Amino acid sequence: MKGLLIFAAGALLLSLAADRRRTWAGIRFGVRMLIKLVPTLVTMIAAVGLILSALNPGALESLFGGRGPLPFLAGWAVGAVALIPGFVAFPLAGILRAHGVSTAVLAVFVTSLLMVGVVTLPMEIRFFGRKAALWRNLLSWLAAAAVALGMAAVLK
Repeated sequence: MKGLLIFAAGALLLSLAADRRRTWAGIRFGVRMLIKLVPTLVTMIAAVGLILSALNPGALESLFGGRGPLPFLAGWAVGAVALIPGFVAFPLAGILRAHGVSTAVLAVFVTSLLMVGVVTLPMEIRFFGRKAALWRNLLSWLAAAAVALGMAAVLK
């Protein structure tokens, strides 16, 4: 993190040296964009907080535990629908792993969680169009299954 901040500060200084007027215009533009995003960010953070407070690892453990295709399909579906940030998904996967959930189920859950966005699909359709958003989600959902099955084969 420290290195990234040093890099950003250095790039800002180089930009200021190259063209002070355009650099300040870019900074003002970025601040205006941030101010416009604050209501959406606050709403998303609040929604994630509510979801995480309602999320019960025991319920997920019972859903994803066991053998056969049902836990895999449950992980695939729940991951596609859930709105959990990555910084929560990985520790949650660690907890589930410690309770015996298989690698394939964890892989499909986390991969579909991070790649597929059923909950955010309406917003994605608005920005990218219906066809592109649906294709992206479908291909991501199929890729999540392929990644999970590949990981299960490699890590057996």
